[in-house]
Amino acid sequence: MEAGGGGAEEEEQVMSEVHLGCPPHFSGLHVSRFSFSSRPLGPSVDDGGDGSGGSSLIAAPSGSCNCGLPYSVAVDEDGDLVLDRRRRNKYARSDYHLLTIQHGVTSSLKSVGLQVWKAALLLADFVLHKSFTSSNFDGVTAIEVGAGTSLVGLVLARVARKIFITDRGADILDNCLANVHINSGMLKFDEAKVCVRELDWKMSWPPPMGTYDSSDPSLRYLWSADDIEEAAKATVLFAADVIYSDDLTDLFFDTVKKLMSSGAKKVLYLALEKRYNFSLDELDVVANGYAHFRSFFATQQEHEGAPDGDKPGLVGKLIDLEEVPQYIREYERGKDLEIWEIEYSPEQELH
Repeated sequence: MEAGGGGAEEEEQVMSEVHLGCPPHFSGLHVSRFSFSSRPLGPSVDDGGDGSGGSSLIAAPSGSCNCGLPYSVAVDEDGDLVLDRRRRNKYARSDYHLLTIQHGVTSSLKSVGLQVWKAALLLADFVLHKSFTSSNFDGVTAIEVGAGTSLVGLVLARVARKIFITDRGADILDNCLANVHINSGMLKFDEAKVCVRELDWKMSWPPPMGTYDSSDPSLRYLWSADDIEEAAKATVLFAADVIYSDDLTDLFFDTVKKLMSSGAKKVLYLALEKRYNFSLDELDVVANGYAHFRSFFATQQEHEGAPDGDKPGLVGKLIDLEEVPQYIREYERGKDLEIWEIEYSPEQELH
């Protein structure tokens, strides 16, 4: 999640629901572990109907944080540790994976990319579903825009040919790189195909280029000419929870259009969570920024109904989440999450 900000807003602290249950008043970076396998959660899996997927492994309760432990723990009302025996049964899986994410527990609005947000977990579920049930993402070149903790890019790295994980700011990019190092062994992907690069939405595409040097912090996240050429070959873009400020939404779509109009035809998969607040203008509870977000593209029906020469350049399709099983155990989706599939036809841009 890329963020901007200024003035007093930078000091306001926010906390993702994903981290509720982590140590209070914790500062610095924390480690959480998210578990998944090729068998999604839910009673449709032959797991006795308890949604556990038949796993013999102990996983954190939905919506909680593992808080750095190798597996989750539970306590009773007196605070005593409750031990749950691991069982060997016919549902035990050999394809059980742990996704280990270093993240902030709280952050300023400027650094919200240091946190894990529900939309990123949902989009990761979407990527996992496609990778487990199809070859859609096998061997693709992809770009994650506003990557935050790089969670989506990490699960995609299992099957992609190359992926650019992008965001802005040394603290966020350093954390992305740390998460790549942490997970490459566990998720069995080659770190060389995962490129962490700075992409500031306020700057034009292509971004400033230079000679990459991993040992020099000022050169570590620069794009090379080869990177720009590879990015043009990308066919898939991913973004999660980047819609929360109208100004940033403007910059985001400006960047996306530039990326999508360069090189190979691209499709954007964007996940978001509607966040409701009371609006004095509307005198009602509204999802801030959602209407502004929707103004950037039309649905297929709206697109077909527009007169020739007046068709929007971006066309979006809302993905039915009933068709995206939950693979990652440690979060609750809720009803305010969405994934949009968005394509761009520059020749149909509004005049």
